[in-house]
Amino acid sequence: MATAAPAKTQAPSAEEKLYRVALREALTEEMERDDSVYLIGEDIGKFGGAYRVTEGLLDKFGPQRVVDAPIAEEVIVGTAIGSAMLGLRPVVEMMTINFSLVAYDQIVNNAAKIRYMFGGEAKVPMVIRMPGGAGHQLSAQHSHSLEVLYGLIPGLLVVAPTTPEDAKGMLKSAIRADNPVMFLESMSLYNVRGMVPPGDYTVPLGKAAVRRSGSDVTIVGVSRMAVLANEAAKQLEEEDIDAEVIDLRSIRPIDWEPIVDSVRKTSRCVVVEEGWSTYGVSAEITAGVQERCFDYLDAPIRRLGGAQVPMPYSLPLELMRGNPNGFLSRSPKGAPAGCRPRGKPRGKRRCSPSGGT
Repeated sequence: MATAAPAKTQAPSAEEKLYRVALREALTEEMERDDSVYLIGEDIGKFGGAYRVTEGLLDKFGPQRVVDAPIAEEVIVGTAIGSAMLGLRPVVEMMTINFSLVAYDQIVNNAAKIRYMFGGEAKVPMVIRMPGGAGHQLSAQHSHSLEVLYGLIPGLLVVAPTTPEDAKGMLKSAIRADNPVMFLESMSLYNVRGMVPPGDYTVPLGKAAVRRSGSDVTIVGVSRMAVLANEAAKQLEEEDIDAEVIDLRSIRPIDWEPIVDSVRKTSRCVVVEEGWSTYGVSAEITAGVQERCFDYLDAPIRRLGGAQVPMPYSLPLELMRGNPNGFLSRSPKGAPAGCRPRGKPRGKRRCSPSGGT
């Protein structure tokens, strides 16, 4: 007698989740996978974290793996470095990136250098999660974007995911890495929703992402500015300007290949960051594109950053300060400027991903 074929089980599909929930899932899954992973930070246990990322993890894993620490950032990071050298994988949560300055000596002189100074015999597999950015009326000591302070330090990996999918996948990669990772989170992205794949997956560190294809101008966005760059690209489209948007994602190392390929195609480039552009991440990208693509550029590279002032408490002033050079409010013809009018002839030029022409 013939039997009915067994019903096919449907593979789980991606679900829409908040950025903060994606981070929480990454922490939970890595702590379940590896007993050496533990969390340490201020108010991350009973309170569930200042941004509710670690909510519920104290009940699940207990106080030895979710450590509520005193307000002492240098001690927190120093403890994490020592435990990492002894075989654990700490994940530190700073309440804001501004507070990490108290621990800057530990990060720069110890975390970043120990593997080199010990000839590779000791390693520091740790993650420091650093929320930052404007828009929440937290004033001048809680709201800045200080990516460049870590991007310039050899020995550190510095990443800034902008989607829930990347937040989860890149945090899992960061926890598994054998080098210290500065994991930068824009506070304005915590409530952003996006599709997150099911199961155990990782997103590689050190890779940029092309978020929108275009042919007239390349816009490189750092952290949340990559999200706003997509909005700017829609405005530019109304002006018949086709913008390509690149989400930098990795601040150290910089993934030059997609940036160079894009500029080779568009011949124009705008780099935008929320932090101060003077000596900033945008300055490094601009210099790198100039070195690699000089013969291919049809206009000077434009870099945009936040106003050169401490973060105001006043919400209207804060929003003005955190909107680099009026990135989304100025006429597209005057801002991401230099955007090539359609139909403009372009000569044959060369552009090298490795530098020079």
